[in-house]
Amino acid sequence: MSEFVKNLMAQVKAKNSNEPEFHQAVFEVASSLALVLEKHPEYRKEKILERIIEPERVILFRVPWVDDQGDVQINRGFRIEMNSAIGPYKGGLRFHPSVNLGILKFLAFEQVFKNSLTTLPMGGGKGGSDFDPKGKSDGEVMRFCQSFMSELFRHIGSNTDVPAGDIGVGGREIGFMFGQYKKLRNEFTGVLTGKGLNWGGSLIRPEATGYGAVYFAAEMLSTRKQTLEGKKCLVSGSGNVAQYTVEKILHLGGKVLTLSDSNGYIYDEKGIDSEKLNFVMDLKNVRRGRIKDYTDKFKGSVYTQLDPNSEFNPLWNHKADCAFPSATQNEINGKDAANLLKNGVYVVSEGANMPSTIDAIEQFVDAKILYGPGKAANAGGVATSGLEMAQNSMRYSWTREEVDNRLHMIMKSIHKTCVDTAEKYGTPFNYVNGANIGGFVKVADAMLDQGII
Repeated sequence: MSEFVKNLMAQVKAKNSNEPEFHQAVFEVASSLALVLEKHPEYRKEKILERIIEPERVILFRVPWVDDQGDVQINRGFRIEMNSAIGPYKGGLRFHPSVNLGILKFLAFEQVFKNSLTTLPMGGGKGGSDFDPKGKSDGEVMRFCQSFMSELFRHIGSNTDVPAGDIGVGGREIGFMFGQYKKLRNEFTGVLTGKGLNWGGSLIRPEATGYGAVYFAAEMLSTRKQTLEGKKCLVSGSGNVAQYTVEKILHLGGKVLTLSDSNGYIYDEKGIDSEKLNFVMDLKNVRRGRIKDYTDKFKGSVYTQLDPNSEFNPLWNHKADCAFPSATQNEINGKDAANLLKNGVYVVSEGANMPSTIDAIEQFVDAKILYGPGKAANAGGVATSGLEMAQNSMRYSWTREEVDNRLHMIMKSIHKTCVDTAEKYGTPFNYVNGANIGGFVKVADAMLDQGII
């Protein structure tokens, strides 16, 4: 660790205590940027990285709502407006019991670099609540979303801050929040992305994060003159990102062996085909059931309940070629990374945000496998949100093929930026350095141009 990174991390930990995910995100980026800061002393002089680490604005508010029994419930609402140097704040809203300030700051920090890599003019932000939509009725979710937006509407706008969905926030939640925003502001504008198709949404938006992670994996494989055809793939999660990751892997000829939720995972040696995927989509999106039900429907598949006290996740301990972590942060630890490498995995494309710990990342980089970090590999979701913003501004909708083609081109561009930047700074095919430096430089130069604000 360089002296600069050591001193920086001491400051970050002192000012942001009890926020381990934020510390982890900053350390991972700062370790890469030591290379660029040596060549560009102006970034050091103007304290560009230190300024990016400090959010431009943090909004914390209470969200009272009434449940179906008539009881008053109170949750916390957050919005982190991290950096607006290259465009309005852009980033998802997460509704999950684990949501706290540190997790949202890490997500907002990552979002700054991810959005920069997309080539679209978007700054970085993130928000959400510790509200858990799981098990709630539509009426309860609506009342919560309306209360949440009754405060958030003061801080967002199509040219200020454009939230989207994330874990726990899908089309239902976006619809309720958009309706409340429209009522309060008396305007119909593209203030949220992930909207319904017949009121301003974009085709391909639900698919975009999963599709993008697979497109990025395909680009990495192309550097070794390979494709996904016939590759065995491990996918975690069973929500939006995982579902469309599976769909695109199948389109490109790969074979998916696993899916999971917070309780456990299924392993299907025969492969999860289109029929099985349709069952999972109905199970998760309509019936809101548990992945364990898959094994009742498809014989030969095996369900394993996860032990929260275990040192590793057995999902990552199967023979395979590719891994697509698509569930949540830090789901691959050092032991999991060792198991993946031992079992022949040489492609990791992150659909989730920061799903690998520092130890795991170091093992992937040292082994010189094709490792696509989340800020590059899962940028397809926010890229297509940016395309939705463009369509809203024009009052026009592109076709499915046009949006998918633009998404594919953006993922190719992100891959090229990572490869070219890693090469330029003397670490060829180190996608971590390529993504961190490539995302940072664009934001840093904009901040230099705009002065100390």
